[in-house]
Amino acid sequence: MPVFEYCVVDGAGARQSGLLSAESARDARDRLRRDACQIESLAEREATTAGGTRGWLSFASRDSARWTEAAHEMATLLAGGVHLLSALDTVAAQSTGTFRRTLLEVRDRVAAGAGFAEALEAHPATFDELSVRLVEVGENSGNLESALDRLATFKLRWSGLRDQLTNALVYPLFVLSFGTLATLFLMTYVMPPLLDNLKETLDQLPWPTVVVKFGSDLLLEQGWLVGLGALLLVGTAASVVRSGFGRSALHRLALRLPIFGPLTVKQNLSRASLILATLLESGLPLAIALDLAAKSLKNVVIRRGLEQCREALTAGQDLAGALAATRVIPPLAVQIFAVGQESGRLEELLARLADDYDRQVQTAAGRLTSVLEPVMIMILAGMIGFVLLAIVLPILEASHVAM
Repeated sequence: MPVFEYCVVDGAGARQSGLLSAESARDARDRLRRDACQIESLAEREATTAGGTRGWLSFASRDSARWTEAAHEMATLLAGGVHLLSALDTVAAQSTGTFRRTLLEVRDRVAAGAGFAEALEAHPATFDELSVRLVEVGENSGNLESALDRLATFKLRWSGLRDQLTNALVYPLFVLSFGTLATLFLMTYVMPPLLDNLKETLDQLPWPTVVVKFGSDLLLEQGWLVGLGALLLVGTAASVVRSGFGRSALHRLALRLPIFGPLTVKQNLSRASLILATLLESGLPLAIALDLAAKSLKNVVIRRGLEQCREALTAGQDLAGALAATRVIPPLAVQIFAVGQESGRLEELLARLADDYDRQVQTAAGRLTSVLEPVMIMILAGMIGFVLLAIVLPILEASHVAM
């Protein structure tokens, strides 16, 4: 939903500014005028992009992480009988930076008569749609503390799984980066002066030395061109991936990879199952829950599969058949949906499915780490070893000729 920045003069003559989530600019103007405000300016705010996955160092991502802790703290305060405004004041008092300002803006909106979910919706960079919908359900049911507790539990559980998958790739990437830098150092600083001293002694260089010397000369003489070509290649690849066709093709390819494919499917379905179970337990209709679960997934192919299932459900078709028709949902998940709908225990079975996929993802991530570490070390040894061989061979031949 678009977000608009506004500046108005209220009925008391005070100038106010802020953000408003609305379907259109006309809808935003109508809502402001209903509050007896004279509009001075109204402009749509550009959406904060996530850069594939939200930038880990961005303020938005850090505020989203803080919201997880704040939701749990607010659930505790509300369960203890603290009023919502007081709970917001308490959480804001122990927060800092942009998140504190955001919480104070939310508090002011709630104090002015807006709903808590409506106030959160005005800050989409910090509060995702899942948070807004769960809070909205909690407000309507009169059980806001339970909704916030479910939200915090879900986000903590998902962030733990995401961090585990991230940590599984940190060490291999570090080893590969270190190996690349070490190889470049040997080729550009160690090998050139050494070969200059050996040119007069040897008539012909060994073939490993010739290969490495070609790369070394290319880096030293045309390094700027190589760097420019690498930047252009990375930029082109990034633009293709950002396009709809490129992202879809990349995600479809990821599902077909031997190890990463099943891991990607289970990771996405674990998240979708957990979201569906959480939303259904909160009383949200299945069609809306499917829509929110689909929007939360990173893989475009699986997301489209769930969107097709939501459309099939809206049209009155069989959900399990629609899931099977996507050809990306495993038979276990299809059977869980079929049995859950028939027995009326869909949220319970989805929660169990999420637990099962969580365990499988954790096991697969551990195995992936144990496999990638020796593979990266072997690649590192091969890269540096070949360069060292290219350096040592001419030295040995030169010493043999001298004898």
